[in-house]
Amino acid sequence: MPTDSHFSDRLASAIDDAGSPICVGIDPMLERLPEALRSLTDDPAELVAAFCMGVIDAVADHAGVVKPQSACFERLGSIGVGILELTIAKAHERGLLVVLDAKRGDIGSTARHYAAGAIGIGADSITLNPYMGRSAIEPFLDAGLGAFALARTSNPDSDEIQSARLKNGSTIGEHIASIISDLGSAHIGARGLSDLGAVVGATKSADGARLRAIMPDQVFLVPGVGAQGGTVEDVRSLTRPGASSVGELGVLVNSSRSVIYAEPAPRETWTDAISRSAAALAGELRSLI
Repeated sequence: MPTDSHFSDRLASAIDDAGSPICVGIDPMLERLPEALRSLTDDPAELVAAFCMGVIDAVADHAGVVKPQSACFERLGSIGVGILELTIAKAHERGLLVVLDAKRGDIGSTARHYAAGAIGIGADSITLNPYMGRSAIEPFLDAGLGAFALARTSNPDSDEIQSARLKNGSTIGEHIASIISDLGSAHIGARGLSDLGAVVGATKSADGARLRAIMPDQVFLVPGVGAQGGTVEDVRSLTRPGASSVGELGVLVNSSRSVIYAEPAPRETWTDAISRSAAALAGELRSLI
């Protein structure tokens, strides 16, 4: 949960301790949960809770950060929100930082409530949609949370908006990046990184050099590696030049489905498969430094 220290410093330390910038997304989808769990109960809430606890234990030795997808919990109603809170508490128990993937994005007065809610359930940071302006971001930083604002997302149809050009020739994504950089400049930690990061997809690595030039101090939360087709080499163009440690590379590489739904090998449990998959990706990402 938020403390007096900069989130970016704690994030850099967590990545250094793990030795890799891997972030494991926790996206529990009932139709994909392991058969071994289904044989124990048919209660959706019990299944999701058991799955999330198992995922955290399976990845804790390989990752410093997890990213629960709020929507996957909210669909279960109030009991799902309770499971999300338990999942965050379990992550902290295992020494992991938590990025709450909620993509909040409302005016300042509402954003303050969202920020308080994120802190209330224990999140260390949160994903944000910046398209309602700076007031949709500032309350989260003021509350002591880390934040990752959407800049260049991995979904293919994002091009329709984020690649559109303004009169000055820059794209909307680049314009958002400049706002993120400006807002984040007041929240730089001792490691030279800002508490306000940006979501930049691995599948958009062609834009990486330009975005990194605009946002030199931002940590990029990088989705798209694995199931969406992004690779570790795609991530390389998003890193900060001259980084002295993996925690200062300025990337936090998220993988969800390809890790948490890894197919078990013969005589391998579902948690063993997740652990193996997380370890493999973490090893690949170490080549970035």
